[in-house]
Amino acid sequence: MLTEGDVLNALRSVRDPELGMDIVSMGMIKDLVVKDGEVAFTLELTTPACPFNSQIEQMARSVVEDLPGVRSVSMKVTARVRQGWVGQRMPMEIPGIKNVVAVGSGKGGVGKTTVATNLAIALSETGASVGILDADIYGSSLTRFIRSFRFEVQGKDKILPAEGPLGLKMMSMGLLVPDDTPVIWRGPLVGGAVRQMLTDVEWGELDYLVVDLPPGTGDAPLSLAQTIPITGAIIVTTPQQASLDIAIKALRMFQKLGVEILGIVENMSYYVCPGCGRKEYIFGQGGGARSAEKLDVPLLAEIPLLPQLRENSDNGTPIITTDPTSEAAESFRGLARRVAAALSVVAVRRGAK
Repeated sequence: MLTEGDVLNALRSVRDPELGMDIVSMGMIKDLVVKDGEVAFTLELTTPACPFNSQIEQMARSVVEDLPGVRSVSMKVTARVRQGWVGQRMPMEIPGIKNVVAVGSGKGGVGKTTVATNLAIALSETGASVGILDADIYGSSLTRFIRSFRFEVQGKDKILPAEGPLGLKMMSMGLLVPDDTPVIWRGPLVGGAVRQMLTDVEWGELDYLVVDLPPGTGDAPLSLAQTIPITGAIIVTTPQQASLDIAIKALRMFQKLGVEILGIVENMSYYVCPGCGRKEYIFGQGGGARSAEKLDVPLLAEIPLLPQLRENSDNGTPIITTDPTSEAAESFRGLARRVAAALSVVAVRRGAK
């Protein structure tokens, strides 16, 4: 007679390709019921953005259907993002936020905010709950890159974040200070402001909070890394060697602070000729890949240099929403899938349930 143990043993042969662990040991099988050859269970994936979700679903169904005595299989598929900062002891924790993803760079002008914005929206597209924090106090630009949002200062104790496309929650100094007003603060005030935007904002329940850091290795990234549990960091660079050299310094800073490096994003990788479709590597070719190999971290994405990407950023309409089938939009979706998978690996390794 077919038993629950038989089904679980069969499902143990199914491994998550990214995590290298079987789906039973990872707690992905829920509500298993076996009765008269009829099998019902829930497959709880580690993230809705996993690039291998359909493969895992097919394998799970197949191994159960192949068992002797199985008459029917009813499999419900859900996804639950796991908390990536389990086990980290930090001065500050942010209730309700499962993963904090820091997007940094060694220098300005490499497209860091473009990457952070489109990454956040791509993660939202998968059904995850996502927020984005513009931590660049001096040069906040999130409200320029996303113009479609609603924001009102409410509440006595906490500020409600602005709401952007696809339910994206947003917070930026640009929401609190007029665009043409400079923020003239010394270093300690900057670190304090970043902490306040994390703790004095009612973020609610978030699967991912993407933090767009200022460039370099100054007060804001240091304060963030030393006070809150960052799940992982992404470093944005362009292909030319000068940019790569400085990006490596930012990466080394996070490593020295014990922050997990999720990988490198090479922005402005190549230009696609609109007439012939040929790729032109204006700023050099393969720099991001070589740096990633040298540092033993993944190259997460190569984002093309497209005029409409710049135009959409200037107009406050991210390309992933306005031109969803473009090569750049697909690159950002691929980035989101790889980031979500990397965060799942971190969470499982840290023992998240």
